Amino acid sequence: MPELPEVEVTRLSFADRIAGARIEDVRMGKALRWPLNCQPQTLVGRHVLAVRRRGKYLLLDLDPGLLLLHLGMSGSLSFVLHPPEPGKHDHFDLRTSQGVLRLHDPRRFGAAVYAPDEGDAVAQKLLGKLGMEPLQAGFDPKLFHQGLARRKAPIKQVLLAGDVVVGVGNIYASEVLFLAGIRPSTPASRLSRPRAARLHQAIRDVLARAVERGGSTLRDFSNAQGEEGHFQLDAMVYARDGLGCKVCGTTIRAVRQGQRSTFFCAKCQKP
Repeated sequence: MPELPEVEVTRLSFADRIAGARIEDVRMGKALRWPLNCQPQTLVGRHVLAVRRRGKYLLLDLDPGLLLLHLGMSGSLSFVLHPPEPGKHDHFDLRTSQGVLRLHDPRRFGAAVYAPDEGDAVAQKLLGKLGMEPLQAGFDPKLFHQGLARRKAPIKQVLLAGDVVVGVGNIYASEVLFLAGIRPSTPASRLSRPRAARLHQAIRDVLARAVERGGSTLRDFSNAQGEEGHFQLDAMVYARDGLGCKVCGTTIRAVRQGQRSTFFCAKCQKP
């Protein structure tokens, strides 16, 4: 599943190239997770002003309007001048004067949704409950600790929930907890301010490094230029169960939390 680094890498791979482009056509394939929320042809003639990211959503600012894109569980975007004919899993094409932005999504959990602006009810339903952005200046350590203090669930589950901080998906939650030295099962409310501060910094460090490495390609992720990510090669604990910890040599363990696999070192990570 594409997580925040993969979405940010995707944004960086086409944002500059599509900025200023005029929309010339919109093609819809099979139904995605949510409807487009407008007639496709009403977007023709508008320009793409910029591409932003909020959590795992890509926000295309139009003149006027806003197009929200989500990659779902298996989606990816490409942006090329002359794409091949759409395949069976190509469900959305935004044809512009500067290239075609195509959403490829075999499982169709992704989405392309139009809203008049970010304050509209449709946009707020998707974005309104998202937590702090970890790679922006507004990710405040004090507010982060206060958010954790209100949650009694295991810290791994709180990170995945996305209402305290967004974008720390399953791969990166295991990695940031290892870097911070925190056991995934530790109740979030039990973290002291110093431990929460270490976790805060670990989130920033791991996600920034993942973006630099192009995200993680475990199956089929690639950015809008078709380039794969390499962060998975640097993983300290994720998918390394049964192998020795790179720091202390203790065997990495795997457990299930909320139907997701969690990886940790019992010696380096304290309850």
